[in-house]
Amino acid sequence: EEATDEDEAVVKVLRRSKKIQVPQRGKKRDLVKMATENAHDTLATIRQQWAADRSKHVQAITELQSALKLPAPPTRIECYDISHTQGTQTVGSMVVFVQGAPYKNDYRRFNVQTVNNDDYGAMREVLTRRFQRYQDTLSGELHDPGKIKARSERPVVWAMLPDLLLIDGGKGQLAVAQEVLRAFDLEGEVPLASLAKQEEELFVPGRTTSIFLPRRSEALFLVQRVRDEAHRFANE
Repeated sequence: EEATDEDEAVVKVLRRSKKIQVPQRGKKRDLVKMATENAHDTLATIRQQWAADRSKHVQAITELQSALKLPAPPTRIECYDISHTQGTQTVGSMVVFVQGAPYKNDYRRFNVQTVNNDDYGAMREVLTRRFQRYQDTLSGELHDPGKIKARSERPVVWAMLPDLLLIDGGKGQLAVAQEVLRAFDLEGEVPLASLAKQEEELFVPGRTTSIFLPRRSEALFLVQRVRDEAHRFANE
């Protein structure tokens, strides 16, 4: 590659400041060689770990699609959790995982306004506000710059529907989420599941029994990570 002016300036400074020596023989040369080999080995290990993680993400998404009988791979997962900060303020969190990894640009936090000490009511409010923004985006209301007052109102976040809507909770929370999706004519269009923490079981609409993912499966590790991240973000 052609040297830039900045490269040439750095070279000039180094030439003026001190002489750089590269050992050609003896113990110092051996040390340099060893350090170079270690650096190559470390880089190779990092690349292998990255590739392995990516492979695990693909495996997790594939397993989850199969277990929940989803119409498409859950590339974008949105997870919602309700938390009570210091026992007073009820907060709802929305975290997003894309291709099995956190996508923090799309995280959102909701200060619940309509209820207090009512987790079902809080979840209903949070999901209603989320999908109302989706609907407003489609109608163009959120494209009016005068109405975009905060980062959380930027249309790009709300315009996308999740491939899987994951709720922290059991059958009760699942039923609330179903009600909200039905109200926005999204029932059946947005795949839905809830994850109950005690037994780590998944509930899905239209099925009376819960789904247990294999205990050492990548799919279970993924939904646990997503759920735990939603809880962490709500209490941050």
